[in-house]
This record gives sequence, C-alpha cells and structure tokens, in this order.
Amino acid sequence: MKLKPIVALLAAAFAAPAVLASAQGVVISQVYGGGAATSGSPSYKYDYIEIFNGGSSPVDLSTYSLQYGSATGTGNWAVAALNNLANPVLQPGRYLLIRQGTGSGALGADITIQDGTGNLNMSASNGKVALVSSSLALSGANPSGGNLVDLVGYGSANGYETAATPALSSTTAALRKGNGCTDSDNNSADFTVGTPLLRNSATPANVCGGVPAFQPIVPNCPDASVSSGANSVFSVSASDADSRVNSAVATASWPAGISLGSFSAATAPGGTATQSINVAASLAGGTYNLGLQWGNNDGQSASCSFKLTVAGMTPIYSIQGSGASSPLLNQTVSTKGIVTLLSPTGFYMQDRLGDGDPSTSDGIFVYTATAPTVAVGAEVSLSGLVTEFTSGQSSITQLKNISGLTTLSTGNAITPTVVDLTSLAPGGLEAFEGMLVKLSGPITVQQNYFLGRYGQLTMAAGGRLLNPTNVLRPGPDAQALATANLARAIILDDNSSAQNPAVVPYMGVDNTNRAGDTVDSLTGVIDYGPATANASGASMYRLQPSVAPVFTRANPRPLAAPSVGGNVKIASANVLNFFTTFSNGQTAAGGSGQGCSLSGTVSAANCRGADNLNEYQRQLAKTVAELSTLGADVVGLMEIQNNGEVAVTTLVNALNAKMGAGTYAVTPPPAQGTGDDAIRVAMIYKPAKLSLVGASISDPSPVNNRPTFAQGFQAANGERFAVVVNHFKSKSCSGAAGADADQGDLQGCYNAHRIDQALQLQNFVNQVKAVAGTQDLVLLGDFNAYAQEDPIHTLTQNGQIVDLVGLFEPADYSYVFDGFAGRLDHGLGTASLAPKVAGATSWHINADEPLVIDYNTEFNPAAYYTPTPFRSSDHDPMVLGLNLYKQIKGTAGNDVIVGTPGDDVIEGGLGRDTLTGGAGNNQFVYTTGADGLDTITDFKPGQDLLVFTGLLKNVGINSANPLGEGFVTCSTSTAGALVGYDPDGAAGAAKSRPVVLLKNVGCQALQANSFRF
Repeated sequence: MKLKPIVALLAAAFAAPAVLASAQGVVISQVYGGGAATSGSPSYKYDYIEIFNGGSSPVDLSTYSLQYGSATGTGNWAVAALNNLANPVLQPGRYLLIRQGTGSGALGADITIQDGTGNLNMSASNGKVALVSSSLALSGANPSGGNLVDLVGYGSANGYETAATPALSSTTAALRKGNGCTDSDNNSADFTVGTPLLRNSATPANVCGGVPAFQPIVPNCPDASVSSGANSVFSVSASDADSRVNSAVATASWPAGISLGSFSAATAPGGTATQSINVAASLAGGTYNLGLQWGNNDGQSASCSFKLTVAGMTPIYSIQGSGASSPLLNQTVSTKGIVTLLSPTGFYMQDRLGDGDPSTSDGIFVYTATAPTVAVGAEVSLSGLVTEFTSGQSSITQLKNISGLTTLSTGNAITPTVVDLTSLAPGGLEAFEGMLVKLSGPITVQQNYFLGRYGQLTMAAGGRLLNPTNVLRPGPDAQALATANLARAIILDDNSSAQNPAVVPYMGVDNTNRAGDTVDSLTGVIDYGPATANASGASMYRLQPSVAPVFTRANPRPLAAPSVGGNVKIASANVLNFFTTFSNGQTAAGGSGQGCSLSGTVSAANCRGADNLNEYQRQLAKTVAELSTLGADVVGLMEIQNNGEVAVTTLVNALNAKMGAGTYAVTPPPAQGTGDDAIRVAMIYKPAKLSLVGASISDPSPVNNRPTFAQGFQAANGERFAVVVNHFKSKSCSGAAGADADQGDLQGCYNAHRIDQALQLQNFVNQVKAVAGTQDLVLLGDFNAYAQEDPIHTLTQNGQIVDLVGLFEPADYSYVFDGFAGRLDHGLGTASLAPKVAGATSWHINADEPLVIDYNTEFNPAAYYTPTPFRSSDHDPMVLGLNLYKQIKGTAGNDVIVGTPGDDVIEGGLGRDTLTGGAGNNQFVYTTGADGLDTITDFKPGQDLLVFTGLLKNVGINSANPLGEGFVTCSTSTAGALVGYDPDGAAGAAKSRPVVLLKNVGCQALQANSFRF
C-alpha cells in the first residue's frame, strides 16, 4: 500500500543503495523453479517468475518475453511471451506474477493469483532466466546487450550478471532484495535465497527511491433521472490512475426505495469501478440528494454527491391524447397498465380504469423487439420512449426503449369496450387505438385476398361494402359512400407479422372463408397498419384478436351456375392469364426454351400464367371445371395467351375431353388480327346449338391494345345475334399521365383511355351489325370500369346500348378490390336485344374466394387446392339467358302450323289449329278461351311448354298450383291427353273446357314442368 509520509521517510533512510541496471526500471524480482517436483514437500506445483517495476514510469510489457536456459546450455533459450496479460502496463512499484510450467503428478500448492502464464519448465536448483523486450529467442550461454533487459543466473548456471545467486530448491526461491528495488548488476549480491513469496498486481505498491506522487481517486457521479412506477437502475463510477478502486459505500442513510446494487471493482490501476443504484417502482416522485464514498487498495478515499430526480407516473390516456399522434412524442415516460394481448414483438396494455373520455384511448402498444416476458392479465409498470410507428399513410402510438419493466400484480382482467362500427365517424377507431374492444355484429367478410399471405381478412359491419362507382355516378355521393365504407370497415389480423403462414388462419368448411361470411362479434385490440401489399399504400385500423372468431357460412358456395332462363346461354369468363407457354420457358406440349410475345418481343419473361407444367395442369383443371359447369352456348374469354389458336384450342380440347367430342369449337380468328399484347380475347361456342354467321372480325384501332372481337351466330330456328368480346385498359397506374392519371374521382387511372375505347366500341357495333346481319348484339367482357363509371355511362347513356345485368341486379358484382365489391365484367346489349334477355347475373365462384386456394403453388399450402371452379380466376364469370324463340302466329281460321328445327313460340290463334313444333324446345301459347280445340302433333312432356299465363289471367284464376287445385285439367282419350281449364275461374266449380289435344301423350306424363302458368 501507499506509505504515509513518516513511514516512507524512515524506509528511505534505512534502505540500501540501489543501482538500476535496467534502463526501463523493470527487473526480474523473484525466481522459483521447484514446481514440477513429484516427491518431497515442494512449496508449489508450478514454476513462476516475478517481474517488478523499480522505475518511476509505467512500462508496457506487451512485446516482452521471459526466457529460460539450462545451467550449462549454450544454444537457443525457451521463450514465454508476455502477450496474454490482462493489463500489460506495469506501474512503478508494482509486481507481476507469471506462472510457468509444471509436470504430471506435481506436488505442492496451486497458484491461482497469477497475472499471466507461460510454459517454461525450469530447474529447481540451477538455471538462468532472462527478461527480454521482444519474443526473439536468446542464444548462447551468457547473452548481453540487444533486447536483453535483465538476467538472473542461479546455482551452477553459466550465465548471470557478475555472479550467480546460490542454488535453489523446491522449497526456496531467489528473491531480489529491497522487495525488488536492489539492482547492482550482481545476481549474487542482489538476491537472497528464501521462502517463496507470491506477489502480483494486487500487491500494495513498493515505489523505489522515496515517497511517490500518489494520484487521487476521481469519482464520476452525474445527476440521474428516472420515472416512478417502474423499477430502474442507473450507475456511477470512479477511477484512480495508480491504484485500483475497490469499494463504494453510501455516505448517509438513503430513502427507502433507493439502494446500492451490484459493485464492479477496477481490475487494475487506472481502471474504472462501477456502482449500480437500484430505484424501486414504489419510490415517490421528487428530487433526492445522494452521496457515495469510494476507496482503493492504497487506503485512499474520495466522496461524491449527486441528485436523483424521480418523475411521476403518466397515465396511458395522457400519452395517447385526443389527436392523431401523442402530445408527448419523443418524451420518456413511466406508466402502468394491465396486459391485454401479447404479440411476437411486444404487448398491449390498458389503464385499469381509464379516464372516461371517449376521445382518448386507454390502451397502448409496448414494443420489445423480441417475445415479451409478461403475461396477459399482469399489471405492469415500465418506462419508455413515446414514438409514432408509421405504417402506410398513418401511424400508431407506441412505447419503445423499455426499461424498468415490473410486474405489480397478476390475474387482472379488462372488460372489452363494446364498439358499433356502423355508428362511428370516419377515423373513429383512433379513440380506441391499443384498447381491448368487442365489435358488435354481425360483421361481414369483405375481402380475403391477403388471408394466405398475411393472415388478414377485411371485415365490415352493416353488410357488404359496395364499390361506390358501381352503384353511384362519380361525384360527391360516391365519395361520401367511400368514406362511409371505410368508417365501418376493419382488418381482422392474426396477431403476427409473419408472411405466408403454413397454417392459414380463419379457414372454414371446404378450406375457404368466403366474402359474405359473417361473425357475430369480434374481440381483440385495435391496431393500425397497411391494408394492401404496398407498405406505403392505404392503411386501415386492424383488430388483433384475443378471442378466436367463429364464422358463419352466410354466403354459401354456389355449386351450380345461376339459372338465367332463355333458350340460349351466353357467358364471359376471365381465365386468369391462361397460357400454354410457361415462365420457365416450357410449354404444355412439352417444348422448352420458348417465350411469349409482347409488342413483337418474344421472351419467357413475358409469360403471365402458370410458371411450370404442374401449375398449368392445376389451372387447366379449375378452368375446365368452371366452363363445363357454366355450359354456356357461347363463351367470351379474356386473359388467354395471344399465341394464335394454340391456347384457346388447347382449352377447348380439354373441355371436349370432359364434356364429349365436339361439344365446343373455337370461333375462327379474325382477319384483322388479335393485337400484339401478351393476352387476347377469344370466343368458343357449341356448334350443335349454333352456327356461325359471317366472318369473325376484330377492331384493330390503336386505342385497343387487346382488339375487340365479334362473331355472328344463328340458332336452329333462324334467330340471329352477335357477341362482341372486350377487354378494356386496366386501372393500374403504371405509366399514367395527364388525363389518364388518377383524377381522384374513384375511377382509377386510364379512365380517359377507357372512355375512348367505349366511343370506339360504339362505332364498331355498327360494323358488327352489318357483318352479322342482325341488330341483336351482346357486348360482354372485362371493361375495367364499374357499372356507374364513365366508360359504361358513355356506352349506355343514349339508350342504344343497355346494361343487361343491371336490368336484373343493379348492384351485382364480379370483382372485389380493397374490400369493395363491384362489377367490372359486364353484359351489355343493343336495345333490340334487351327484351329478349331472360336473366343476367354473375356466378360468384371467384371474387368471394381467397387467393390462397388458386392454382399457384408458391406459398399456397397444397391441402387447399382442389380441381373445382372455385378461385379459378379473380373475376366472376357473367352469364345471361336469351329468349331467342321463333315467334309463329296463326290466323283466325283453322291453321296448320309447322315450327322450325329450333325453339319456337307458336300461338295458333282462333280456330281449330293443327300445330307441329318440330325439333327444339317449343312453347304453345293460349291467351283466350275463344280458341278452338287445337291439336299438337308432337308435344314433348318436360321439354315443350303449354303457356296458359294469359288464359288463366283472363278468367281470373290466380293460383300457385292450378293443376293441383283443379283449375287446369287433363283427361285421357284414345287420341291422347285432352287439356282444359275452368272457364269461370275462381267463381266456382264448372265443367272443364278443353283447349288442346296432345296427340299420343298420356296425362300421367304431364307434370308442372310441362306448363307455364
């Protein structure tokens, strides 16, 4: 230790004169070589060498080495480098203990306080040891100069300074006199042989030559600030340039709640000692004066004083505030709450009571970066930095850089706040951000596009969300509906940020969760985040569920195509990029190294459909299931590969393989071409039902990058019509500028371009009428415009073209985007055709189904795929029925009428008529009892119809079951079935009046399906 002045003076007065041979002042001060002894009573089991700094300046030993030579050795010395020292700088008056080698079975005490180690195996009695300023081995018996710093020979050694010290043993060591300070360059005179004495860097300093200039302890005790309500820890420190600071004690009694924590002493002179101070969560807010006294291994002490400021607890609702962001942004606060939900990177907590203010949230998210260690129901206190986590177009308040997380109690519960989404103003969920809520229902699934990727469903209270411009013209009313839609919508999340989960949440019967399905309520915590795959795009409030939702299949899968009536069925189907050339360069026919054409360039990168043969086969199976179930007589196809007739012929071949040879045929390609886009529109039809009229034609106008395609058809009864297939410009904004940019009117990008396409289509319609020889046209396809948007309005505003689907279901939809349902796939028609439409609608097999069940294999769990129509595309097919019957009317006399080979509507009129329907499904119409008794020669029960609608109405019969109630009768004669009616209607029973004789038909064959009442 450092000597007090009087003691130091006495020591200096009696000390022997010392001459320091080492220029650096560092010498070998002790040698012990008896460590490997296996007999006798050796002092230690290891050899060791002690180094001492007898100079006045520190010496860096990081490049030094200790070396050993045998007593008679003349060659290279053994080297033990000093490069493994924790602190290689040896201060004046300090020692270093370097433990050396041992042997198997060595006896003696262990050495555990060494400052470094080496592997020198020394003789217990005779040898020589050197301190060298490098790691280069010495050579020769008695080296000198160069890198040699100090040399000690003992016993009969042939190397030494002046003369060797006497021989040693396993119980003795050579110890430099003056506790290391004596150095006259004479080993015999400078050393004494005695009991080994272990001294290391922790041994009190022995400064040679007088009283040292002792350095003071320097405390570092800054003021500290913490927040109440959370356990906290802060630290202070101290150091001493020439001593080790090894203690710290409080200078006075500290208040309850403040205590000394762990202490870390300095490991070497000049090192830093650290004292932690614990602050309990229960410590009240205020300022506390504290003091510490530090001590070192030289008996010195120093004190420091500092202040601890404890900030008060901030309630969660004060952190949240009533605005869109926190009023305490970027401030560190302490708060407490009850844990309501855990997430992979944090947890939600809520104030136990709240402030009763409906404009402020009582809950908040605590970001921990890793899985939290708290449990649901625990009341915790903590300190953290208030931040706004930006996600998409808005942010959510959260706490991060958490410290002092303390569990105050467990087993607590928060009662969810009941929220009615239909009563909220836009943005109303902001007041519930981070809170546990129960959303009252029913709540309906709106979109499931991201179910497989993010585990999310878009939900809304109050029924389906309709795309505003599907039901309203663009303008203020449509904008108001869009705002109202968002106010009642929310995303149901899965409380995970992981993508493409192996097990998709919320799947129900048939491995689906359909848009239109419902839950009675949702319970969880309100969050906020992206509503699309674009992280910088639109965002929505989300609910992270704390209770597993239970879904009701309120929108069952329609297993059969809709019944639309009529005798000719026409459909459109977007076949979702049906390509027979794949993005891997292979083809459905087994080719390889192929590509797809786009604007004259052929590349596999242009292929948009299946990536490989497996995906293609899955897609083909779904598409065939869709089209075969539709069973339409004409089908317009969109998004089929533009590779001549290869893709469409391949599809027809697959259809015919399932439905029978020749069921479908490809409508011939138009002479004007199919454009240079990678996809085209096409058409297939049933040749047994319809024949072609005129050539197919397309519109090569530059406005159509996917040329509109038309073909005339004729039924067996001679009735004609034409089908025009369209695929207008997409709403995607890539490259959009000027009038084609998004105008903010909800119509998306390229609306101006689609208007131009609509105007061009009006011109093309006249050309089609001339080629097909008919005024009756069906205009179908993907118009990429909702029902009330400008392109559709342009087509229908003058009444020459009619929205045929809108006649039956104005709010019908075929596509779901961002949770809004609307109709992009239209069935329009000329005004002359409209009265002939029996029905028109969409078949909801695709838009309501989740993406994860489609044909793709990437990220789609195999168990969800089925070769069914469901999610064969992202668009629903449209189907409409036409009443294309040949109208045949008789005279007032007795007529003989023969129908066509097709479907006829025959009204014989007055007189006793003989009617022959011929092939097809025929209708025989009766409107008045004045008709004579007709004879139908070829009536086919269950196929042909007796139409008594006008007849029964004229006599006042209003019955749901005229056959069962006796208003219509049948009696069997030798000629056939005699069908009659009650002539006085509901007035009472009357003798049946015969209307028609069905030749060669028995009454037992007539059921309700042979009549129309």
